[in-house]
Amino acid sequence: MIGIDWGTTGFRAFRIGDDGTIGDRRSSPRGILNVPDARFGDTLREEIGPWLALGEDRVLLSGMIGSRQGWKEAPYLPTPAAPADVAAALTDIAFDWAQAKLVPGLLSYDAAGVAEVMRGEETQIFGVPALLANGGIACLPGTHSKWATVADGRIVGFATHMTGEVYAALKGHTILGRTMREGASDGPVFDAGLARSADPGGLLHHIFGVRAQTLVGALAETDAAAYLSGILIGHEIRAALASATGTTVHIIGAPELTRLYARAIEACGGVAEQHDGDAAAAGLYAIAAHAVWT
Repeated sequence: MIGIDWGTTGFRAFRIGDDGTIGDRRSSPRGILNVPDARFGDTLREEIGPWLALGEDRVLLSGMIGSRQGWKEAPYLPTPAAPADVAAALTDIAFDWAQAKLVPGLLSYDAAGVAEVMRGEETQIFGVPALLANGGIACLPGTHSKWATVADGRIVGFATHMTGEVYAALKGHTILGRTMREGASDGPVFDAGLARSADPGGLLHHIFGVRAQTLVGALAETDAAAYLSGILIGHEIRAALASATGTTVHIIGAPELTRLYARAIEACGGVAEQHDGDAAAAGLYAIAAHAVWT
């Protein structure tokens, strides 16, 4: 089968064997926002054409390709949800060269009844066997970081933290950016930001301190971005772990980001275990195993 992780800005494809091993892979910057005139079918064929020519006839796609801005909207599936539940809710799409199906996103609600949604992250979570077997917490850091709770082989709930997007907005579009210059993204100053996130005063007070500290000479302009990053990630992690002290957090994503979050989680009193981006391929395989193919 062919598994596709198709996001907003990137495209990844995996040729997956009957035993779940990755035989080949490819990636490109052709995320859904980079596909002209919504030519998703043509783009998919261009990307995976050689594999189709070798006889692959099943394609499973997850991520923003199934969103309202993607190829076809795949309705959200309410939690709790296991791979078999997701497989039963796949959406067929017209693709002349193979059977193609879209993975639905997941829908959950927080304790106050406010909706939470995800697309693509559920597939990566299903690709971590330890989570499905033993339960626990998954963290998928990024523009919109996801924290999910897994129990009995199912995703039972999750929460989103807009950490990455808020960092970019603060750095690029507020007065904080006026006193920031390029520098290291981690190190002791990042750790100082993490520590600051534990102080009284709250997030809004803490982030203004990034500017104030640079103005009085207590923080170098080349350190300001890392300090801000530490504050934001620290607040995210402390909120996410508030009711889960001591639980191992399975961090899924690109190595450089999982390493940063592992360091931050441990600094905030948690326990971290890292998993790479190939979890997406394993999750697509787990879902496809339950799907009905003609």
